[in-house]
Amino acid sequence: MTCNHNRGISLLAVGHATSFMLAISFVLCIGFDLLFPEHAMYETWQKLLPGFEWISWKSFFIGTIEAYGYGWYFALIWVPVYNFVSSRTGQHG
Repeated sequence: MTCNHNRGISLLAVGHATSFMLAISFVLCIGFDLLFPEHAMYETWQKLLPGFEWISWKSFFIGTIEAYGYGWYFALIWVPVYNFVSSRTGQHG
């Protein structure tokens, strides 16, 4: 993560990094579910991702996009809070 003592950590960097991590994790979980259906987590994905059903291409893409969106949700809350607390405590990166 990029740290600038005047600006804190980068919202763009954290947003994209977190979003890609969640989207990649989703894709890997779908692969795991297909390989090991007796340990599948798709019911959990159905609860967390509106519109996700087991399994179609449309559902797969919806789930991937929503997982990416959750990364931005996290970043949009976490980065400003972190930067605020960091600026108040004098701690940077």
